[in-house]
Amino acid sequence: MNNRTTRIAPATLLGLSLLCATLLGACGRSDEERTAGQKLDSAIAKTEQSAQEAKTATENAANRVEGAAERMTAKAEDVAVTAKVNAALAGDPSLSALKINVDTVDGKVSLSGFAPDNASRERATELAKAVNGVVSVDNKLEVKP
Repeated sequence: MNNRTTRIAPATLLGLSLLCATLLGACGRSDEERTAGQKLDSAIAKTEQSAQEAKTATENAANRVEGAAERMTAKAEDVAVTAKVNAALAGDPSLSALKINVDTVDGKVSLSGFAPDNASRERATELAKAVNGVVSVDNKLEVKP
């Protein structure tokens, strides 16, 4: 992604303000009692307000993008943890042939499915806890010989 920042020089902004003021002055017939200076001041104020609104909108959009990026990063970390736990379980001879469901949310791993015995069930918990990024393990494995 290519990020570019465009900056407008104060003189350019003033020139745009003057142009806007001129155009507004030419179009506005209802405020003929106002002086040219008042019209210019009004146009400058409107331009400054528009610039502030644009800045606020840009900041809000940046905050939303940042929040989305953080959520995506957290989700990617959970997916990586799930994959590592699955790999650890697949590498264990007593657990490799079993279908154990692994779900991860915010580093909290949940194991569900079946284990052949209590020792294998506990082994699954230990293997999951050993994975980097795991915060806790909720072992819901049922012992089914």
